[in-house]
Amino acid sequence: MHELSLCRAIAGVVTSHASGRRVTVVRVRVGVLRQVVPDSLMFCWGLVRDHEDMAEAELELELVAATVRCHSCGGLSEITSRWSVACPRCAGVDVSVLSGEELLVTSIDIT
Repeated sequence: MHELSLCRAIAGVVTSHASGRRVTVVRVRVGVLRQVVPDSLMFCWGLVRDHEDMAEAELELELVAATVRCHSCGGLSEITSRWSVACPRCAGVDVSVLSGEELLVTSIDIT
């Protein structure tokens, strides 16, 4: 379960910016290619936030779809498979991943 280590990393980012102030919401953008299970991430956040003295901090996730640009057909497509990034239009594998690999703390609400 790598979600626990991800939550620890998120908490590290948050605490460095909060400087001891109360954190109420943490917003994170997660790409579907990161292989993160949202329910597991939320569960682990509950464990980590209590340990990091952020007991009230809620985690809000924005899931980002995987998109690729195919160098064979020139198409821009969303990938629906978690296991293959082949172009859904032509099945080409010469693609550039444009989105879906994100893991980013986008904002923190601090009071």
